[in-house]
Amino acid sequence: MELVRSDDPPGRSRADPAVVGTVGADDIVEVTFELNGASATLRFPVRWTLADVLREKAGVTGTHLGCEHGVCGACTVLVDGEPVRSCLMLAVQAESRFVRTIESLSPAGELHPVQQAFHVNHALQCGYCTPGFIMLSVGLLEREPDASEARIRDVLSSNLCRCTGYLPILRAVQAAQREMNQ
Repeated sequence: MELVRSDDPPGRSRADPAVVGTVGADDIVEVTFELNGASATLRFPVRWTLADVLREKAGVTGTHLGCEHGVCGACTVLVDGEPVRSCLMLAVQAESRFVRTIESLSPAGELHPVQQAFHVNHALQCGYCTPGFIMLSVGLLEREPDASEARIRDVLSSNLCRCTGYLPILRAVQAAQREMNQ
């Protein structure tokens, strides 16, 4: 991560914020991380969340912002393979990490098994929560391919949906699990 203080003359930067001292909310940082399989180096205000940077700087808008308090899960992405609420994670924390968003799942246009299962099982209605549920499910099934129904229910309970009633989402994750385990 490279820090560029708001009071520094153009072209001057400092590599270690700890040496600089207190970082101001208006300071600009440059962070490099892997985004959906490609290296990304982005500059943004130090106070921005990962969700803000993904949407506003990287142009990756599949990550939705719902509550912006970490409650709804619409902004869930994978960071180093773990589901993360991107509205709660400061983007500077992504330095040298691997970030995956919903856009990473079907680069060639073919749906990921979880996306396909959501479609087939009618696990979406308005679709606003869908990217978060899908990334949460992908993270779970990649880490725990043999997760029990109880475990899937428990993990899914961390995200909110106002439209589907959850049963189609559970069925979709179980169908994707069967497909991915073949």
